[in-house]
Amino acid sequence: MTTKLETLPAPDKTPGAGKPTNRKPKVRESRGTLAFSRAQRSKALMKHAILIVAGGLMIYPLLWMVVSSLRPNELIFREPGLWLNSLEMGNYTDGWSALTHPFGHYMLNSAIVVLGSILGNLISCSMAAYAFARLQFTGKKLFFGIMLLTIMLPFHVIIVPQYILFSQIGWVNTFWPLIVPKLLATDAFFVFLMVQFIRGIPKELDEAARIDGAGHPRIFLRVILPLMVPALATTTIFTFIWTWNDFFGALIYLTDPDMFTVPVALRAFVDSQSATSWGSLFAMSIVSLLPVFLVFLFGQRFLIKGIATTGIK
Repeated sequence: MTTKLETLPAPDKTPGAGKPTNRKPKVRESRGTLAFSRAQRSKALMKHAILIVAGGLMIYPLLWMVVSSLRPNELIFREPGLWLNSLEMGNYTDGWSALTHPFGHYMLNSAIVVLGSILGNLISCSMAAYAFARLQFTGKKLFFGIMLLTIMLPFHVIIVPQYILFSQIGWVNTFWPLIVPKLLATDAFFVFLMVQFIRGIPKELDEAARIDGAGHPRIFLRVILPLMVPALATTTIFTFIWTWNDFFGALIYLTDPDMFTVPVALRAFVDSQSATSWGSLFAMSIVSLLPVFLVFLFGQRFLIKGIATTGIK
């Protein structure tokens, strides 16, 4: 009996033979991806356009003030645009010497208050933050919660009792009412910011220092404080900007023109009973913005790092 052997057909060796073809789905997928990318691009362009318009609206008053400081006083409100037909640099020279003292005198007063406030916040807030973050004591959570509640307390609520207290001490018309409270860790925001930063530092570093015989003062000065540079820089920048721009506190406590800070000195340019020199006012406003701009320009790297590492959004 003979058996027949059936021979199988030889495999097709042409490229791509035997493989399923997905050409149509691929075309559909590529078309869908292209449509999705176009939608994303349109959405991104719309977002950028909105941001550009919003940014232009916010920066326009500043640009207008810069341009107005270079215009003659009588043309400032007649030509409200940003185009300059002539330059009037006399606004800067006149504004610098228009008040009782040169404008640099008031900038020096502001610098004294700012320096004292920065040192006070750095010293007191860092020590208070270390206590809340590392020490264990009775009522710790309660005191921390009370401290956070003071953030919601407006400054205007406590200004009257503070003024009475400082008046009885004899500190009115001095810089002490603006500086001394900073030495008592009264800025709860900075205490909270530093507490969050210290909690992110591994406690193993404290334990290693404690094994070497270090106590809390040495751990704070030698271990924690060097690692707090981003938080300290953030505190410095915010304190500088807020104190330099503080108008209400200086207006309440400083009534002697010799003690005026920059915001109160700028107010002296506005006279309700006579013609206001708007050109000089705008010129000195631009001069007063330069320190804030420079501090933010060179410190924004530390500011972003300090806020990012504390987990505050």
